[in-house]
Amino acid sequence: QVQLVESGGGLVQAGGSLRLSCVASGRTFRTYTMGWFRQAPGKEREFVAVINWTGGNTYYADSVKGRFTISRDNAKNTLALQMNSLKLEDTAVYYCAASQRGYFSGSYYDTESRYDYWGQGTQVTVSS
Repeated sequence: QVQLVESGGGLVQAGGSLRLSCVASGRTFRTYTMGWFRQAPGKEREFVAVINWTGGNTYYADSVKGRFTISRDNAKNTLALQMNSLKLEDTAVYYCAASQRGYFSGSYYDTESRYDYWGQGTQVTVSS
């Protein structure tokens, strides 16, 4: 069982930055693949980024590549998403997710069905 709690969302102007955090509690967090998804009003939930259990491999959606960076600190049971050069279209509720699957290759984790646990989300609003 894993519980995930996101924080760090807020209101930011276009071009600005935010850093989201996800704190995990429970067992075996260290071995979980971790991802970020987002959902804008009226839209389906969308993949953002994923990181393997060691932190050595990452994969990003094309829409955020070069602007967002996913990272993790297993010693602190935390996952982070550094978001730079924010755009209006980045406005969404951002969700942290954990997968018990150890396999990591390409875009395998860009779909919701790969994940077992989800946080409640944190709102990010980008204004002009």
